[in-house]
Amino acid sequence: MSIVTTNDDELPTEGCVHCATSETAGEKRVEQPQKKALLNRIRRIEGQVGGVLNMIQDDRYCVDILTQISAIKSALDGVSIQILSTHANGCVRKAVQEDGGEEAIDELLQVVRRMMR
Repeated sequence: MSIVTTNDDELPTEGCVHCATSETAGEKRVEQPQKKALLNRIRRIEGQVGGVLNMIQDDRYCVDILTQISAIKSALDGVSIQILSTHANGCVRKAVQEDGGEEAIDELLQVVRRMMR
């Protein structure tokens, strides 16, 4: 299993083995295999956003604010890639094995297109 390390969080790059999904009221749900680490990363990003808010309120230098915004975008991209990887290696793989996965692959490609904008 390969590991992507960001600060102290270790996230395996492989997806959930059984892709534990459930559908309630028309929405799909998937239990993230590394939920705690993902939540920690999002909380850290949330703190960075709060820091940018404070920087703006304190009339900090524009370049410093833009540097922090760039770091936030990069951190969000990392979370996105981790979730995308989990989805591809779990949910999409399972769909391909079960029924060819045409819908799952189409959905995956739509998500990738959105992420690239």
